[in-house]
Parts: sequence; C-alpha cells; structure tokens
Amino acid sequence: MTKLDGQVAIITGGAKGIGEGACEVFCQAGAKVVIWDVLEGQPTADRIAKMGGEISFQKVDITKRDQIEAAVAEIMSTFGRIDILINNAGIIRDKSFLKMSDDDWSTVLNVNLTGAFNTCKVIVPIMREAKYGRIINTSSINGTLGAFGQTNYAATKAGIVGFTKSLARETGKYGITVNAVAPGFIKSEMTDSMPQEVIDAGIATIPVGRIGTAYDIGHAYLYLASKEASFITAFTLHVNGGALPI
Repeated sequence: MTKLDGQVAIITGGAKGIGEGACEVFCQAGAKVVIWDVLEGQPTADRIAKMGGEISFQKVDITKRDQIEAAVAEIMSTFGRIDILINNAGIIRDKSFLKMSDDDWSTVLNVNLTGAFNTCKVIVPIMREAKYGRIINTSSINGTLGAFGQTNYAATKAGIVGFTKSLARETGKYGITVNAVAPGFIKSEMTDSMPQEVIDAGIATIPVGRIGTAYDIGHAYLYLASKEASFITAFTLHVNGGALPI
C-alpha cells in the first residue's frame, strides 16, 4: 500500500461521505490528516483516531478566505508543512434550469469552484516554497455527461477540470502536481434515499456491476497524492466502474 508517513494532508468536506472515506484511507497510509468542513467533523475525527489514525478537525468554510488563512496558520504552527490538499468539498442544489434561482447558481459555484480557488490561493505558496505538493480536485461524471437539474453543479465540475489543467501548468516546475478525480455513481446518504429501482437502473449502466464506495474514491485520491504519481499532472481520473465512455 502507498505510504504517506509524516505527510500532512488537508481533506475538505471530510466530515462525511466520500471525504470521510478518504480520511480513513489517508490515515491508514500514515498521513497526518486535517478535516476541513462546515459540518461537525469531530465525531469523524474521533472515530478514525480510535482506529489509530492521526487526525484532527478544523471548522472551515472554504468560501471564506480568512477562515482558510487562519486554519493554515494553525496547521503550519503545529506541523510546519502541508504536503497534500484534497479539494473534496461540494454541494448540490438541484433544480431544472427554469426553476433554478440566482442563489442556487451562485451558492454551488462559490463552494464547488471558488472554494477550490480559495484553498489553492492560500496553500500553493506554501507548497511552492517547499518545492513539493499534491493537489487533487474533485470533479464528477456529470461534469462530462451533464445531468438533468444540474446545470449549476455540472458547470462547476466541468470547471474544476479546466482549473486543474491550468493550475498544473503553472505549478509543475515547483514540484507540485495538480490532478482531478471524477467519481461516478457512488453510495452515499443521497443514494441511500433513492428508490431501489432507481439504484438498480443506475447500477445497470456500470460494467463492473456495482455502485462505487467512498473508499474507491479515497484510494484514487491516495494514488494521485503519492510520490509514485510524480509524473502525473493535469489529469482527470474517472472512477466510475466503466460507466463513462471517455
């Protein structure tokens, strides 16, 4: 298994869902993990710590640059380094386009796209100084395919791909790689609330014959965050069981 012994990893949106699974995976790999979330992440940190993980929680709204700066200052005071940034946090406000409000649009863009800009704006200079860094941004299958009721969400996830490619071109010379992961149909609180026939129909489109898990995405993050992935940058890894024709 990939080892990240001693490396410090920030995982946004780590309180639950894919982020929570990623926190487990990174702790198992030996990273010192910091959860950033607007939700209460201390129970997640406590649970993973009981499993032997070195993990902490900071309540951070990634749409607020001052909160990011304060959290980063605390991390640097404690650890003196930030090696990995996983921009996993994201929200949905699904509505058909004609019913979508300006707030539905701007709120999703502010979290999903501007949030990644904000975290990178503060953390890239630290990685540049260290001449090392791994940044992984979370896109989505729907950033490529689109989805009914998700013009806002799909726009952000397509935007993440362009952001990733452009930032990678600017930071590669400093030893920083920037990649994206695009999850497909992943088991979550949202999918658990779906009717079984809808879940079955979704699984029927996946060649490997199952829904994905948070750990599937966490391990994709882990590989791209590793030293072994040092020659991979500006890339979007689709993790969807073969559902997306690329």
